[in-house]
This record gives sequence, structure tokens and C-alpha cells, in this order.
Amino acid sequence: MSNYHINTKCIQEGYMPKNGEARVLPIYQSTTYKYDSSEHVGKLFDLAESGFFYSRIANPTVDAVEQKIAALEGGIGAICTSSGQAASTLAVLNICNAGDHMISSAAIYGGTSNLFGVTMKKMGIEVTFVNPDASEMEIQDAFRENTKLVFTETLANPTLVVSDIEKFATLAHKNGVPLIIDNTFATPINCRPIEYGADIVVHSTSKYMDGHAVALGGVVVDSGNFNWDKGKFPGLTTPDESYHGMVYTRDCGKAAYLVKARVQLMRDLGLTPSPNNAFLLNLGLETLHLRMERHCSNALAVAKWLKINDKITWVNYPGLESNKYYPLSKKYMPNGTCGVISFGIKGGREAAVKFMDGLKLAAIVVHVADARTSVLHPASTTHRQLSDAQLVEAGVTPDLIRMSIGIEHVNDIIADLEQALACVPE
Repeated sequence: MSNYHINTKCIQEGYMPKNGEARVLPIYQSTTYKYDSSEHVGKLFDLAESGFFYSRIANPTVDAVEQKIAALEGGIGAICTSSGQAASTLAVLNICNAGDHMISSAAIYGGTSNLFGVTMKKMGIEVTFVNPDASEMEIQDAFRENTKLVFTETLANPTLVVSDIEKFATLAHKNGVPLIIDNTFATPINCRPIEYGADIVVHSTSKYMDGHAVALGGVVVDSGNFNWDKGKFPGLTTPDESYHGMVYTRDCGKAAYLVKARVQLMRDLGLTPSPNNAFLLNLGLETLHLRMERHCSNALAVAKWLKINDKITWVNYPGLESNKYYPLSKKYMPNGTCGVISFGIKGGREAAVKFMDGLKLAAIVVHVADARTSVLHPASTTHRQLSDAQLVEAGVTPDLIRMSIGIEHVNDIIADLEQALACVPE
């Protein structure tokens, strides 16, 4: 199906039923699989034959979704995980050990920042956070002899910083390490980072890919382009005694990274998604191309409306021509960015809370990127323990509203904003 348009791949890739089989991807709700001989099962463990032997490693429903997402991103394969955090964890631990170092953009999801700066630090993996807008020379200064990867987000959650993917890819490859990029907000519909030099792509599939806020999940996609035989990655180039001495680069070729992630880390860490969640994810993927178009058009219309409203002090959305990241967004995401915007209201924290409480269509939830419009005021919820001064230091101003624009009719979304703003005193 390589010649099909990406919109068609959203629907057709991954599962291709044979004569008389179910037209819709079945849910293989089984932990294990029956075979007629121990010899056959042995060949599965040796990877001499393809097949399924335990759902912690692979499952037919999950496998179909992995194939679909790999096709959408332009990778050679993918491995689904139980959450987006699990995907980032797997992507990093597959090539980093205690004593190693990594570089990450400072403008990333807060949960990932904690994963890298707190939990992985306890594992002996050190991270240097860099300003994504820094020059190549400044970022180059962060590299060390033991640096194993560079990490960034196509479109940062929630700051909406747009990464210069080619800049990060060039620096990573100059230093002999891969670029791992989180493409959750843009999705492969709006950006395919592999085409700009990214080596590994991760997603929280719980967001736009799922699209309905019903199933946690994540995925790691391998471009197959990085040469792991460079001396920096012994886990891939030397025998794995926990898997009968397999040398992944020698025995698995371009799929070395993915095979190691599956047969070693997925085996040991159990970051496995459920078949039912994979089934729900597949349903979401089938309409991803349609929903992203509406998310983006609605968000741009809302951002333009907010920008000229007297009660709004500022609006952050890369699709606005006045936004500092507009040139990069047009380069990497010419058809649209995402449905998430942020803005500030005159009157600060008190006015923001009053506005939030006045909304009727938009729901107050700790989530983004699904079909329904939602909103969150970090200063009074997720960051409520911080003072106004501390909020500014964290990049979360007291007046900041994060809004995830859904796929409802845009006039209804704007009308809801208008009536809620009417509740805010002049």
C-alpha cells in the first residue's frame, strides 16, 4: 500500500483480511497461542519464524495497529506501548544505560521532563536540557563523549514551541547519535519527522490518534535509517546473553533497534498495551486525517477571534502569522499544526477562573487532543501550589488558559467563549 495517500492508509493499512475473514480488525483477547509442536515454538523464540507466542511480546490486534502507524510515519516498523510515557521510556532505555547522557529540548511535556530529569537520573542516566531556539553552536556545547541521543517534540506540549527538526537532526548525526522526536501534537497527518532526519518517532496515542479519550497508549516508530554500528551502542552490537547471544545489528539488520526493544525490554518491563485498547486506537486512526483538518481549522478560527477580543491580553498559536514560530510551522506543518491553543485574560488568575467556570460547551478536564473541546487553567489546578512568581518561573503565567479545540462547529465553540467572557468583569 506504499503508493496510497496517507488518508487512505489511515483506513486500509495494517489489517488486510483474507477470503472469508472478518472485515474489521478483530480483538484477539488472548494472552497466549497454541502450536502443534515444541519445535515450532522454539523457532518463534529464535526469531527463525514469525508468529505470536505471548501477548506481552506481541499480539495480532496490536501488531496490525503497529503496522498502520509505521506506514503513516514512514518507518520500517513500530512497537505499541501501554502509554505515551511508556513509549518515551522504551525509546530511551533501549539505547541508554547507567552512566550515559542524553540531550533534550527544555520545551517538552512536563511528564516527560520529570521522566528524564528525575526518574532516569535515579537510573544513572543524565540529561541536559537545552533551549530549542538556541543556536547550533550552543546546543553543540551540550554534547559529551557519553551522549547517546537527542530528544525533542515536533510541537511542544503545552508551550507550542515548534522544533527546527533539521537543526536537531544535523547536530545529532554530526555527533553519531539518533534524534528521537515526539510527534504527538502534530501527528503524521501534519508532520512526518522522519522525512526531515528524525530516526525514532514516539507518540502518546492517547491524544489525537485515539481522538476520543477512551484508551491510553503509546508507540515507538523506527525509521530504519540510523546506523547503530558506530561503537556507541554496545547493547545493539554485542551479544545479548539474555536472548541466546543474539547480536541485533548482525541478526536483525535495519530492524535491530525495534527487535531489541521488543524481545528484551518489552519482555522485561511489560509496557504492553491491551488488545482492546489497540482495537479502539485503530478506530481512532481511521478518522485521524478527517479530525486533524477540523481541529486545525477550528483552532485557527478561535485563535483569530481571541486575538481581537478586548478581554484577551495574548494568544499563543503557531498558525497565527504573528506567532514567532509561524515560519517553522509552515516549513514542517504547512497544512496545519494542532488544535491546542493558549491565551491570557485581563484580570489574571481570578478572571481566568471565572471564565473557566462560565464555560458550558467546553469541559474542564486534565486532557488534550480529543474530539471534544476542553480547557484547563494550570495556575488553579495542576500548578495551584505555586505562587504567581513561581508560576512565571515555570513558564505558566497566572492568566494562562490552555484550550484544546475539538471538532464541534466552530461557531458554537466561539459562542461558548463569548458568553463565558461576558461573565468576566471589565
